[in-house]
Amino acid sequence: MSSAAGPDPAEASEERRFLSAAEAAALERELLEDYRFGRQQLVELCGHASAVAVTKVFPLPALSRKQRTVLVVCGPEQNGAVGLVCARHLRVFEYEPTIFYPTRSLDLLHRDLTTQCEKMDIPFLSYLPTEVQLINEAYGLVVDAVLGPGVEPSEVGGPCTQALATLKLLSIPLVSLDIPSGWDAETGGDAEDGLQPDVLVSLAAPKRCAGRFSGRHHFVAGRFVPDDVRRKFALRLPGYTGTDCVAAL
Repeated sequence: MSSAAGPDPAEASEERRFLSAAEAAALERELLEDYRFGRQQLVELCGHASAVAVTKVFPLPALSRKQRTVLVVCGPEQNGAVGLVCARHLRVFEYEPTIFYPTRSLDLLHRDLTTQCEKMDIPFLSYLPTEVQLINEAYGLVVDAVLGPGVEPSEVGGPCTQALATLKLLSIPLVSLDIPSGWDAETGGDAEDGLQPDVLVSLAAPKRCAGRFSGRHHFVAGRFVPDDVRRKFALRLPGYTGTDCVAAL
């Protein structure tokens, strides 16, 4: 999730899948200001849907006990808050999440979400092992909730930057929330040398950089986006099945 103007009127008649960074920010602002969504509400919706996307690709009955272990790596910005909610819902879905949250935000929402995870006995790592094989052996998959659109690695501090360097080397599946951390949301810059997730969960709507995603599964978690807003931003997205909150792209 991610202020800027709405869609270019000249482009509005052409339906498209991907939003620019400015459009994504405008869409979120419309939800917050015009539709009166709360920030915590949006984070909760996106985090829950992200956990559901994980269950779609890695269904619990098909996993061994070790594969049920999920490492959720969170940053201090909004994507990190979504990651904390995702971890909580994975726990409710009977997965075994562990959180690495090296640069904790003082924001009240982050603190509340952290407390919820702690109260649910979700463990927090004090450090991320630099020996990649230790992570590969301890977890079945990793959720990348470190950086969101418009957040540079330099803005979140050394521990998060070091975590991203470690995530690049893992051989277990990687799920990125909204955009792969470190990618330019507009161009996908650094995609070749950055994280290469197996699964991408686009929040609300896919960002332009998602056009460079080459992993196995791409979901959009935006069922909560009102139809009028979808039309305004000329989103061309697949329909949601039944009561699903995510759709495969």
